[in-house]
Amino acid sequence: MKKFKFPTAFTILIALIAVVAVLTWIIPAGEYDRAFSESLGSEAPVPGTYHEVDSNPQGITAVILAPIAGMYDPGLLGSSSSAAIDVALFVLIIGGFLMVVTRTGAIDAGIGWLLAKLQGREVLMIPILMIAFALGGTSYGMAEETLAFYALIIPVFIRAGYDAVTGVAVIMLGAGIGTLGSTFNAFATVVASQGAGIPFTDGIVLRFIILALCLAAGIAFVVRYAQRVKADPSSSLVADMAEDNRAHFLKGTGQEGGELPEMTGTRSIILALFGLTFAVMIYGVVALDWWMGEMSGLFLLMSIVVWVVGKFDSASRMDEETFVNTFIDGAKDLLGVALIIGVARGVVVIMDAGKITDTILHSAEDFVSGLSEFLFINAMFGIQILMSFLVPSSSGLATLSMPIMAPMADFAGVGRELVVTAYQSANGLVNLFNPTFAVVMGGLAIGRVSYERWLTFVIPLVVVLAIVIMILLSIGAALT
Repeated sequence: MKKFKFPTAFTILIALIAVVAVLTWIIPAGEYDRAFSESLGSEAPVPGTYHEVDSNPQGITAVILAPIAGMYDPGLLGSSSSAAIDVALFVLIIGGFLMVVTRTGAIDAGIGWLLAKLQGREVLMIPILMIAFALGGTSYGMAEETLAFYALIIPVFIRAGYDAVTGVAVIMLGAGIGTLGSTFNAFATVVASQGAGIPFTDGIVLRFIILALCLAAGIAFVVRYAQRVKADPSSSLVADMAEDNRAHFLKGTGQEGGELPEMTGTRSIILALFGLTFAVMIYGVVALDWWMGEMSGLFLLMSIVVWVVGKFDSASRMDEETFVNTFIDGAKDLLGVALIIGVARGVVVIMDAGKITDTILHSAEDFVSGLSEFLFINAMFGIQILMSFLVPSSSGLATLSMPIMAPMADFAGVGRELVVTAYQSANGLVNLFNPTFAVVMGGLAIGRVSYERWLTFVIPLVVVLAIVIMILLSIGAALT
């Protein structure tokens, strides 16, 4: 018999869109009344106002149009806030920027310098980088921004004797666990606390404990895998792609696996500009309310600056035509990533168009009514896991669910801050592997790690993290 081959991410997502479309024929359509919330600064559902509405089942035409509507709002399936064109364009420009920097030889030279400094201690890169990404996750929900780091970090790990899965895990699990353990994340903790009507500092001690324990487990998990791969490359989950991955990730200077280029003064300046670009991006997001448009403009500008600086070194110099073609080639390399981001958001488009999102939320509301403290908080965690598959956006899920679910904690004798913690922990946990979360599918596409191999890798850790979170939530409920 022919060996079964797991379908590609695109096929999985199209199938999910079709399944959700079928559900719009089965699940009754319904809505909560919406009212503007001063605390949230946007419209939010009003508790106790759920009512059924005329059904709007989605057919084959909607399934075909959903990936398009996931990329931008063509007005064909109703208005949607899930349009991903800004993220997709950001990814393409990142691809161009990274290819320009790579073409100068600066990245390969920097990798050589780093590996020389860490000779024999390369494994230290894992905890250092995971902690750094976790800080971004816990403070501001670092997600789409991580897409800029994959093409930089994966070659470092491959050069060090690890594999692409290790590089992907360091970024995705580092930032993801940080978001899971959000402490003062404005896009998750703060929004959810506002929706629950409590200060975001309520419950912060428990969230710090969740962050510390889960991050420690994640680091240990990745280190164990990485050391096994380095000792025995055949144990890698992508061992069959090892040579192809080396050629792909170490391309750009003709130094695939051989001598790394020299670190010249010009290349040092280019690396400094490279690091400055990411520092400015993070500052812009945190302090200046930047989003994809501003970040895209930054990377486009810095591509030009790097090209100009490279002219002062004969080894890094490019003429105008070469620069433009290099930028386009880099964008072309990430075209598949940009497309999959739009397809992933097509699931949310179908749910909203079919008017079943609020019905699912209302069913969850009924399910947790009358449960004891222990059962209530764990049921809430489970419900938020389910809702996170359907609404992967942390701020979107908080705005949708907190005004409805948080007040129910009062009847169960549980603090509302525990509902906020259950929500953000569940959302962060699911988004470590959620196929409807564009950051997961985009990161895997850049890292050339298939979805089923990522599941094989990450599910044991997800189970451990879920158990840790449930135990801590139960202790929190008992101490309320």
